[in-house]
Amino acid sequence: MRFHYWRTLCLLIIIFSSGCARKNFFATTPVSDATVYKQLQSSPETVDSVTVQAGKHYKRSWFYKLFWGEHYRSVWLAPVKAPILDMDTLKGGLEVERKGGGFQTTSFALVGGNGFTYALRSVDKDPSTVLSKTLKKSFISNVIRDQMSALNPYGALIIPPLAEAAGVPHATPKLVYVRPHDSSFGEFEHIASDRLYTIEEKYNDDRALDASLGNAIDIAGSKKVLRDRYQKDDHFIDQKAFARARMLDILINDWDRHRGQWEWAEYDADGETIYRPIPKDRDNAFYRMQDGVFPWLFGRNWAIRKFESFDDEINDVKALSINSQFIDTRSMAELSRQDFVSIAKDIQEQVTDEVIDEAVKRYPKEVFKIIGESTRSKLKSRRAELVRAAEEFYEILAEEVVIAGTDEEERFEVKRLNNNETSVTVYRNSDDKVVYKRTFYRSETKIIKLYGLGEDDEFDVSGEVDKGIVIVIVGGPGEDEIKDTSRVKGWSKKTIVYDTRRGNELEFGPETKDKTSKSISVHLFDREGFK
Repeated sequence: MRFHYWRTLCLLIIIFSSGCARKNFFATTPVSDATVYKQLQSSPETVDSVTVQAGKHYKRSWFYKLFWGEHYRSVWLAPVKAPILDMDTLKGGLEVERKGGGFQTTSFALVGGNGFTYALRSVDKDPSTVLSKTLKKSFISNVIRDQMSALNPYGALIIPPLAEAAGVPHATPKLVYVRPHDSSFGEFEHIASDRLYTIEEKYNDDRALDASLGNAIDIAGSKKVLRDRYQKDDHFIDQKAFARARMLDILINDWDRHRGQWEWAEYDADGETIYRPIPKDRDNAFYRMQDGVFPWLFGRNWAIRKFESFDDEINDVKALSINSQFIDTRSMAELSRQDFVSIAKDIQEQVTDEVIDEAVKRYPKEVFKIIGESTRSKLKSRRAELVRAAEEFYEILAEEVVIAGTDEEERFEVKRLNNNETSVTVYRNSDDKVVYKRTFYRSETKIIKLYGLGEDDEFDVSGEVDKGIVIVIVGGPGEDEIKDTSRVKGWSKKTIVYDTRRGNELEFGPETKDKTSKSISVHLFDREGFK
């Protein structure tokens, strides 16, 4: 298989290496009518809407598309009517707070007249910005820019009704066009002007608290949420809410749900803090990649598996969870198979045919003519498979589970109940409250990793069985108590302990593999995933 991959790559290089990157890859303007475009420059106040083509530059010959795919080229080329963004009147008057920091998307954080925050995000992307100077001048720049045609430029517009029905918080994007030489953007005029954007609510701090978030008291980013979750024993992620959001991702085939794609609504619950997810940046929903020779090859499991295409069937749940692995493992570790199935069944019931019909009608008229019916059909077909996909997702997550404490004191109790079942219970030492409880099954789970993190934690592993799950204990920098009285038949040891040798009370049994060390690096745990 590797030989075929490299042979294909060599063929690709031979075909394209003789060419350099096109200096002007992107169309001069998305505006379709040259007369209207002249009018925008001479008398901009006389034009309130324009017909645009989001990506004229994605037009290709049939021969090129045979190798590199049709993707959504016809949608990018479709004439779509968009209102002109009037910064003085929309949302009570908008001001630029800052330019966004994304590598591929031109974006701006805006503030409305009432203080509410909004995100202005370009519909088209330029991924070549992440390339080195040398590669930017090569054919590779052309190739990766062209493959942005795999994105559905109007996919984000149809998600709100689906999210609303599924019970997932959401922004509601609208198309807008920024006219040439729009001085409202100040120093960013040359970057912002003459582009097609979506504008939507920007849920990133307390200025964006609205009725849709209920009694939320604040909004935080993933970095803060994860930091607080592991520092404080009274901060928790609503894991069922996160699983619900992730099941919606699977329905709409959004494969790029890494930790940076979430904001979190903060709630007070009897003195404890609960975080519930707010998805953002829906660029990769309804992705269509694997319809050309080269994209099909690159999308194989042995190549770049995550580039999964939106199809009638949910073909590869693993592909849809590659980019989100870090946040998934830290946000759904306590959920059972039944939790996932129940959530999937509820979404199936709530996202009705009528909801899907309403959603796809939010495509611009000319876009609906091209992909409206196919999107409708695929969503209904994928909805029918959601329970099966939920179980597959659960099984992926259940194979290796991470259970972490906090920088305060916890007690971890592990009981090997029988040859198939192992229970894990975590108590908060300050009030002996159970903060985690789950039964694991050897048929599903290979490894359970327990991290005590800071302060003085206790670990107790017990039970005598013939077969069992591997338990890995990483004590942390405090003065920990670790006791293992369990027994599992067979030669390999099923309890593995990592901690420093000094300053801890260690009571090991015949089942314990001692991996203690003098080095404090034995305690390492990636809390935030932003390294």
